[in-house]
Amino acid sequence: MTGRDSFDTVSVLSVAGRAYRYFSLQKLGSRLGADLGTLPVTVRILLENLLRHEDGLHTQKHHIQTLAEWSSQNAGQDEIPFLPARVLMQDFTGVPAVCDLAAMRDAMARLGGDPEKINPRIPVHLVIDHSVQVDRFGCDAAFSENLKEEFQRNSERYAFLKWGQKNFSNFNVVPPATGICHQVNLEHLAGVVMKDEQAEDSLLYPDTLVGLDSHTTMINSLGVLGWGVGGIEAEAVMLGQPVYLLTPQVIGVRLTGQMPAEATATDLVLTITAMMRKKGVVGAFLEFFGSGLDALSLPDRATIANMTPEFGATATLFPADHVTLDYLQLTGRPKAHIALTKAYLEAQQLLRTGRTPDPVFPDIMEVDLSTVEPSLAGPRRPHERLRISGAQTAFMENFHETFVAPGSRPEDDKQWEAEGGAVTPPGGVMVSQTVRRKPLEAEGVTVRRPYLSFYLDHGAVVIAAITSCTNTSNPSVLMGAGLLAKKAVARGLMVRPWVKTSLAPGSTVVLDYLNAAGLLPYLEALRFHPVAYGCTTCIGNSGPLYSDVASVVEQTGLVVASVLSGNRNFEGRINPLVRANYLASPMLVIAYALAGTVNIDLTTEPLGHNPNNRPVFLKDIWPSRQEIDDAMRCLEPEMFQRQYADVYTGDDNWRQLTAVQSSQYAWAADSTYIQEPPFFQDMTLETPSPSNIDGARVLALLGDTITTDHISPAGAIPDDSPAAAYLREKKVDADAFNAYGARRGNHEVMLRGTFGNVRLANHLVPGMEGGWTRYLPTNEKMSVFDAAMAYQATGIPLIVIAGKDYGTGSSRDWAAKGTLLLGIRAVIAESFERIHRSNLVAMGVLPLQFQAGENAGSLGLTGEEVFHIEEIAAGLSPGQSIRVRAVSGEGREQSFQAIVRLDSAMEVNYYKHEGILPYMLRQLAKT
Repeated sequence: MTGRDSFDTVSVLSVAGRAYRYFSLQKLGSRLGADLGTLPVTVRILLENLLRHEDGLHTQKHHIQTLAEWSSQNAGQDEIPFLPARVLMQDFTGVPAVCDLAAMRDAMARLGGDPEKINPRIPVHLVIDHSVQVDRFGCDAAFSENLKEEFQRNSERYAFLKWGQKNFSNFNVVPPATGICHQVNLEHLAGVVMKDEQAEDSLLYPDTLVGLDSHTTMINSLGVLGWGVGGIEAEAVMLGQPVYLLTPQVIGVRLTGQMPAEATATDLVLTITAMMRKKGVVGAFLEFFGSGLDALSLPDRATIANMTPEFGATATLFPADHVTLDYLQLTGRPKAHIALTKAYLEAQQLLRTGRTPDPVFPDIMEVDLSTVEPSLAGPRRPHERLRISGAQTAFMENFHETFVAPGSRPEDDKQWEAEGGAVTPPGGVMVSQTVRRKPLEAEGVTVRRPYLSFYLDHGAVVIAAITSCTNTSNPSVLMGAGLLAKKAVARGLMVRPWVKTSLAPGSTVVLDYLNAAGLLPYLEALRFHPVAYGCTTCIGNSGPLYSDVASVVEQTGLVVASVLSGNRNFEGRINPLVRANYLASPMLVIAYALAGTVNIDLTTEPLGHNPNNRPVFLKDIWPSRQEIDDAMRCLEPEMFQRQYADVYTGDDNWRQLTAVQSSQYAWAADSTYIQEPPFFQDMTLETPSPSNIDGARVLALLGDTITTDHISPAGAIPDDSPAAAYLREKKVDADAFNAYGARRGNHEVMLRGTFGNVRLANHLVPGMEGGWTRYLPTNEKMSVFDAAMAYQATGIPLIVIAGKDYGTGSSRDWAAKGTLLLGIRAVIAESFERIHRSNLVAMGVLPLQFQAGENAGSLGLTGEEVFHIEEIAAGLSPGQSIRVRAVSGEGREQSFQAIVRLDSAMEVNYYKHEGILPYMLRQLAKT
């Protein structure tokens, strides 16, 4: 049994004739003379974690006392350790994490230690869900063809993961075509309450986790506390190092009322996302309470919790209640486990009931469910909520400056015609590639196919994707989509021929209940055929557009759109040719596919016309709440039990992959997917001494809301990029480049892709988009990679200067790893998103924050100065201010103070060691 138990809290709980031990929060409250029942449930879960892990080293008695006295006054003041029960991974982040662990084994051997010490000490689950692309769609063969292509592209990566599964204990891999990691976690992996049978006596404790994906927070809907961290940080957790966090700020979110019949969980989460961003909850923990909770199903709660990173918060907890227990039953969890869960939660006062008093929150936000209305978000960020009635106007306002204007091209370019032979687009439909452009006054393009002619204009929806864990976890919106499709088919509507459609369920159970409800044929009649079980369009794996559509967009500069039921719509993420991207419910995804454009008011204009040429409006095919509820009655626990019975088995493709038994991985020198990362090559056991940053130049001068997609893209590797040049040198054909996300096991590719997003705007090269900068010593424009290599060759350190919310978006390790490998020593920004700041620290890059009210513009910085960051060598402390000197080419010097965003003593320690993993490696090598 773990824990020193200084407060004598260990108690016994008897369930079904068996005794279990647990660390009692009620006893702790009694010992301290405090009513812990008034604390937020988030704090109580963290408090139990401290009790159970008290060891006098990482977790000490004063940590417990400090957290037990939690209030708004001490939030953010003290540092506490957190040791989660398990770790969740997906393959985009999991492959580089396993690469790091394998490289650490090699380094341990070089340092004279035992490589086997590098091994997960807690359960780790890696779900392969991010690598499948939508190459085939709109046909019955789409799923099997995409899966076949996935294995052809990624078999080397998957074999490497199989090696990890064979050679690391506590490391479990869920094969491809099983579902999205968060959905598999919700439906199968999460226990709510954990049972340690290996302890001296069986020990019960709350299920908690950290994940290598920012949307790990989806599990908060089940009453399980967990959030996304950088993979670097998670690797340290696997090896026994706690996550260190400041005493949490917890904001209560009171729910009241009931949702209108026409509103969906997607509409609710987009409303909440906009509200939270407006308030500013970055780094906070949110906790829902109030009478409105009873009106939210668990999948509705999951939809909300999933988008926590889009709020900017750390976690969004829905305390466990009868809805939680009912969901465990629905998803086929064993009855004995459900009974044990209920008994433990009751004993710990962690089970919300109608009689449970609300926790005391120092800060409360109000959400009235009755005010939610149909919405979408876009065109660039998840918190840009729009009423559907205002979407058309917003589109025009966002992009009017980029629309092709009459007379903007030469006279002889106003009409043209390009004719070619028939080609087969990715969807398998024969297309006559005859493209006609009308005079620019018409602002459109006529594309002719055999028996089809259509007119592409600004706002054309070229991708309509029911995708991502946000909504494919929710049977109500998926059944709603099926019912809407059924009504559309009955009225003779069809999806417009230029729209690439896809259905990528988050779980294999989805097709079971869509088939049971008789709705899948109607989705397929509208070309929403299943294409994969995985994260596709939302992560940038949308695949190519119809070839003729892509050609028109490339040649004319039309602003076309995607509509997806996902959680991310950042610039350049969905598809490089698509500038306007909107998040919406699965029902609205279909509606916009039927309309074929976002340049429409769905509340007043028809989606199309029936065969009798009569208009059909959205209201005509929108399913009622009763129809959705009736359809959902087909869900049964047996569906979940059957689909998860052999969750680790995989198909023939997976079973045929081989893996050898070896404590150290045999790196292949010619591999373009898996290479030993360079982070530990020259490590010694001695702790380095941090030095000042002198004579640094700016590699990128950036604005606000720079996302991790801007810093480290996940989508397709462009033909004209430095990464593509490297792959060509390695004799890789262009059609085998794959995506950046799939090549995260090769630092050479990822290094070349850093700051390579096609929509990145670096103010050092005004008017240009993409991975470009100026090499300041010669004023030459070149790629970011080439410039960084030129600076490295002359020993010049680099910095990045940015605006607000630097590092928004995915918990992408390579955004920090690539930053380090480019030679960037520090990032100076107005503010940082939580996970990326942590990742920079974990890689030994210094995050510095401008003083309040200051930024590059107010200080008159052009980015052309030479920078000197002083006082580092003298020793840093959390939150201190240090002086930065900027010297212009004319010799003018300006100094300003910047805040050191090393937020805890442990982060200072990590920075001294040049990162968290070198720190861990030295600790393990010395034991």
